[in-house]
Amino acid sequence: MGEEGIASDVKNTGGKTNPKLTLLPLIALIFYEVSGGPFGVEDSVSAGGGPLLSLLGFLIFPLLWSIPEALVTAELATSFPENGGYVIWISAAFGPFWGFQEGFWKWFSGVMDNALYPVLFLDYLKHSFPIFNGLAARIPALLGITFSLTYLNYRGLHIVGFSAVSLAVFSLCPFIVMSILSIPRIRPGQWLVVDFKKVNWRGYFNSMFWNLNYWDKASTLAGEVEDPSRTFPKALLGAVVLVVSSYIIPLLAGTGALRSASSEWKDGYFAEVGMLIGGFWLKWWIQAAAAMSNMGLFEAEMSSDAFQLLGMSEIGMLPAIFASRSKYGTPTISILCSATGVIFLSWMSFQEIVEFLNFLYSIGMLLEFAAFIKLRIKKPDLHRPYKVPLQTFGVIMLCLPPSLLLVLVMCLASIRTFLVSGVVIVLGFFLYPTVVHAKDKKWARFGTEQPAVPSDDILEAHPIMSQLHQEAADEASVSLIPNLSSTKAEQESELLLEEALKVE
Repeated sequence: MGEEGIASDVKNTGGKTNPKLTLLPLIALIFYEVSGGPFGVEDSVSAGGGPLLSLLGFLIFPLLWSIPEALVTAELATSFPENGGYVIWISAAFGPFWGFQEGFWKWFSGVMDNALYPVLFLDYLKHSFPIFNGLAARIPALLGITFSLTYLNYRGLHIVGFSAVSLAVFSLCPFIVMSILSIPRIRPGQWLVVDFKKVNWRGYFNSMFWNLNYWDKASTLAGEVEDPSRTFPKALLGAVVLVVSSYIIPLLAGTGALRSASSEWKDGYFAEVGMLIGGFWLKWWIQAAAAMSNMGLFEAEMSSDAFQLLGMSEIGMLPAIFASRSKYGTPTISILCSATGVIFLSWMSFQEIVEFLNFLYSIGMLLEFAAFIKLRIKKPDLHRPYKVPLQTFGVIMLCLPPSLLLVLVMCLASIRTFLVSGVVIVLGFFLYPTVVHAKDKKWARFGTEQPAVPSDDILEAHPIMSQLHQEAADEASVSLIPNLSSTKAEQESELLLEEALKVE
């Protein structure tokens, strides 16, 4: 192991040493994939008609949604510890077509999510710097923020990991101070306030879902994590505790200490709460923390999106150019592709982006739960370094509540969201055969299509595990976008060779 939080790993490219993520940076990255702090949870109070539904939501939804998704992610990410994450899981269960669709939906929703953060960054700053209300200053600032954070991603995932740790500490400290200062003023009865006539159920469920999803995103970085079979479950557990605490404690402090109307709880209101509880100095600290938190959210999301494209390229689903790495070990083209998507989508409003990305994310998660169950039935002997301690019926019941929640979120979507998401889904259906055709015609160079398997040293120590993983990998790739005739011919020649050796 190298310095604190980093281990070194020798890559195949010229024996170059690239740092790997360890526990603390991975917890911080998952924290920023999912949360980034209580910024954005204010809408749950106004949409819920008061504090009660908001507080209950952040207590109940993690049990129904976050913990099941984290458990599924822990099992599958450790079973297939490679970049690409859920793309590989879906391919193993349902074949490369659906693996490609999963990758496209999740990447598109991730880029939409990332388009929020430069906008939110400026939204917090404009309270102290009104110049950012005008387009003349706002557009250059948005482009400058996007380019600067993209460059930080380019410089290395370990830098992003350590940046996430520092940003998390800085972002959460003002809320710890605010919570302590609020204790003498708290009136518990205010937590029970709710006006059901003012409840906006669509906004409420979208706010809850958006603030508690994306637990699976870090799986696309599994190939960059040191000892993922042990690190991932610990990191997910730590992140669940950190995320839920970062929501509940500030909400208890703010709603319990102040008699603000529920309609005042809008995006950015925690800065006003800080001023009313501690003074202007706390307001400015929270505004600065919010701006820094949006930077961390951007970095974590872009890392996952870029390494997902890299993973898809490594298994032959995308041209090899997406797997090309910089001298820092980062996927240059994949990062640029994600950054371009962020720039083009940043014109949309906050609520539009949240609803669109929630819809696409829900479809992808339903496919992940289905793959989780199918792999349990289809590959019961698959090596699982971490296994959810439930049998088949138990894992079905584990996935049922979050699946029902996903369906509910989709049913509450607007007609416009249905139409836009439908266009994205149809586009994905056409993209897959287009990529297959490009490969057949050799319009672009594709990778070696090697399936996801554990590292060589683990396979040598566990030959049975190697066989099981090879069986799962064969179905995961079947040369992922394959040339069926050549594959069949190779298999037949191998069988003939084995028979000849037996005769000898």
